[in-house]
Amino acid sequence: MPKSKVRKKDEYVPAARASLPGPTGKVLAPSPVWYPAAICTVLILGLAYIVVYYMAGERVPVMQDLGGWNFAIAFVLMITGLGLAVRWR
Repeated sequence: MPKSKVRKKDEYVPAARASLPGPTGKVLAPSPVWYPAAICTVLILGLAYIVVYYMAGERVPVMQDLGGWNFAIAFVLMITGLGLAVRWR
């Protein structure tokens, strides 16, 4: 049986890292260096707010007055952190 021809493959050269265009069609710049720290800070603040509310909510006058709104404040902080994380490039 005849041997098939051996094709030479071109050497793989990785393309330069291309940025994806944003919703407006412009190429988006990477996020600043402080951005991940801001994400972590907001997420931890939301978590800490819930923990403080559960552990000492009846002793903190402002938290007593807010009642159930304490959960809304904590979840808004955490959702804001998640929203920031989604936009991180």
